Formats: sequence, structure tokens, C-alpha cells
Amino acid sequence: MAVRPLVLIDTVGLTGRWLPHAPQLARLAEAGKCRPLREVLPAVTCTAQASMLTGRLPAEHGIVANGWLYRDTGEVRFWQQSNRLIQAEPVYDVARREAIQRGRPFKSAKVFWWFNQGAAVDISITPRPWYGADGSKAFGTYGTPAGLSDRLERQLGPFPFKSFWGPLAGRPASEWIARATAAILRDERPDLTLTYLPHLDYDPQRFGPARCNMATLVKELDECCGPILEAAQKEGARVWVVNEYSHVNVRHPIEPNRALRRRGLLAVRPGPFGETLDTFESRAFAVCDHQCAHVYVRQPSDIALVREVLEPLPGVARVLSEAEKPEVGLNHARSGDLVLFSSPDTWFAYPYWLDDRLAPDFARTVDIHRKPGFDPCELHFDPHQRWPKARMLCRLTQKKLGMRALMDIVPLDCSVVGGSHGLHAQCDEDRPLLIADHPRLAGPVNMQALAGMILEALDLVPA
Repeated sequence: MAVRPLVLIDTVGLTGRWLPHAPQLARLAEAGKCRPLREVLPAVTCTAQASMLTGRLPAEHGIVANGWLYRDTGEVRFWQQSNRLIQAEPVYDVARREAIQRGRPFKSAKVFWWFNQGAAVDISITPRPWYGADGSKAFGTYGTPAGLSDRLERQLGPFPFKSFWGPLAGRPASEWIARATAAILRDERPDLTLTYLPHLDYDPQRFGPARCNMATLVKELDECCGPILEAAQKEGARVWVVNEYSHVNVRHPIEPNRALRRRGLLAVRPGPFGETLDTFESRAFAVCDHQCAHVYVRQPSDIALVREVLEPLPGVARVLSEAEKPEVGLNHARSGDLVLFSSPDTWFAYPYWLDDRLAPDFARTVDIHRKPGFDPCELHFDPHQRWPKARMLCRLTQKKLGMRALMDIVPLDCSVVGGSHGLHAQCDEDRPLLIADHPRLAGPVNMQALAGMILEALDLVPA
């Protein structure tokens, strides 16, 4: 009997609490099974996706957060796309090898899942802007095989990049990704398709789940899934739904870098564009990522002092030393010398400057690669600016006229952030969901079990 193709839709923040507001996905759950997913730590996109794809914890696959310190270069880098950063074998590699050994054809597609570039898949598409030598940026996507991105944009229109991240992030990005996925299912007929719909990652972070209309957001996400579900049905594919984490309401940020700087442990380099973090001269600094922070300490003799500075900060719930990191699977060379986790109602903010007049110019912009930490303030317009959308349009006009213009619309006040994620949920109803027709699905499922389940569904489990 032929093996049915499998489509995995990553809906990011969907939980059992909100599934009734997604009628199409609820019907899918009724036809199969629906179980809570136990999060890996930190419960953030890159770590979760790497664990789902490899069946391993960060200690083995090396994706310890959305970003970390590259110790060999002294650079903090976030949101890297190279598949080679994953240090364990992804499921599409295993499936391809097993299919070849069995003389079976196998085709896979990766649509907007992270670590997309260089992945051993037949079809891929991911956001990838063009960067000009004059500092300008043109939005675009990157895909394989050659010509795929152009073909999809001719069919669907340009990818709405401004709705993928930033103050205008919202539904259009997920709609475009879903329609692109449907087109790939129809035209390419992959055996395994991974697709990522980020709609539930925006307002729950901007405002917190209690302060946004979650029922409407979930209904919109469900509507976005429609083209995928329709195409999958026509192609005879089974559909599974996976998620990465759930969002929580937060009251205030924790600022470990400012605490370290006040104690003389963090160094900056003053310059014409503001202060930049000096990772070489700093005795310690924190790479902040939602409700987790990796703290890098130059000399082991300073670790006790750094812990003494950070542990009492309001909102810090746990400080893990080298000996404690194996408890959560973060005993990897990329991890910080100390790893901090916040309380459920707080999060870690990256700012290291003590005077906003000296903040680096990129702090007021959407700049996910230059900032040495994740910055959810990028989802907001600065409330202290008059007519911020008009300001943005003015800056866009200046750029189109060839003028150098800073898109300085992002607030520096981290208190505007209402939601975060990164920890284990407090109860199963608030955990991320797995919807699947797997025959042995019973009870909560560890996120890293998903890779084996995929291979079983494709009948490609290694002997």
C-alpha cells in the first residue's frame, strides 16, 4: 500500500485552550488525535524546531536559543538560517537516506521553517532580503530549486515582508505562506512538507494573550490554514499540526546587561552611532531571548560574582551553572556559562546602555541581525512619537529617493511589551498542541519525539 504524503503545519502558539476557535483544525483533531506537546527549554522558535526535526535536545543539536555568542569571532548572532548549524541529523536527511536504501522516491519541502538554507530538501522557500552596499535593503525570498521564489511571487504577488515581523506584522504573511504551501503541494507533490504560519506570534507578544482578542486571532489562523487543508485533501496527504510554545502575560522586563554594566562587568565601545556592546572587553554580558538569557563570562573566576549580581534581580527565577545545565538539556558549548530563566510574568530585555541618548542607532529600528539579543519592542511603534505611521512612510519615501534615512520607529521603553514565552506552560491546556493521526498517540508528547513519529508515518524508520 502506498504511503500517504505528510504535511506538518507549525502554527506556533496554538494551545488546547484556544483550539475550539479554530473550526477546521478542531475537525482535524476530532478525526485524529490531539495531545499536548511538552516544550523543550528554552521554549523559543529555533530551539523548538531543531528539537522537532532531530529528535534531540539542545545539548546534542546545539540550537540553544534563537541566537548565541559565537565564541570564535566574539559576535552575537540571531536568526541564522544555515542548516549546518544543526549538529544532529534532521528528519528529512534520515528519510531521504532510508528512501534511497529502499529504492523509493522521496521528495521534501521546507516552507519558512528555520534553518532553511542548505537543507537537504528538494523544495525550500524562506525570507531573505537583499542588502545593498549603500546600506539599503530590498525585501525578497530565497528558494530552491532555482526560480521557485520568482514563480511563487508571480502567482501570489510579492511576499508581504512588512507583515512578517515589525510593527505591521500580522495576518498577510501567514496567508501568503499558506497559499505558497498549497501551490507547492499541487505542483511538486512532496512526500514531506513542513510549513510555518506565524500569525499567533504577534499580538500575543505585543499585548499579552489576556489583552488581545485570542478568539479572533485563532479564527484568522484557522482561515489561513484553509488553502493547505484543501490542497492536502486533493493530493491525498495527511495533515499534522505542531506548535512551539504558548504565550504568557508579562508585567515587566529584567535587564541583566544594565546590572552587569553598573557593576563594571560589561564594557561598551562609544561611537558616532551610539554605544555598542564590546564582547571582547566585557567580563560578562547576557544574550537575552524572551524568558531565557545566556550569560557569557570571560574568566571562570568571575562566575560567582556574576551570579551574585544577577540572581537577586526581580523576576529571575533560576540561575543554572555548568553542573545544572544538563537538567534542562542545555549542556552545550554554545550555551552561556550561566543560564537564566525568568519567572512566568517577566522576560529578559537586552539593553546595555544606561542613557537612551547613547543607545545605538539600530535600537530604534527593526534590525534582528544587528541587535545582541531578541527585541520584542520591534513589534511596536514608539508611542512617544507623533504620527509614527506617517513617520515610517516619510522614511520609506526618503529611501526610495536614494536618501540615507534611519527607520527610527521602535520604542526603547521595554515596558510596552505585554507577552512573552520561553518556559514550560503551567498546565496541559496551555501547552502547545500536536494534532496527528498517529496510531500510538496517547497522553502528553515530548517535542523531541516528533521526528520519530514522522519517520513512522512515512514508513522510513531506520532498521
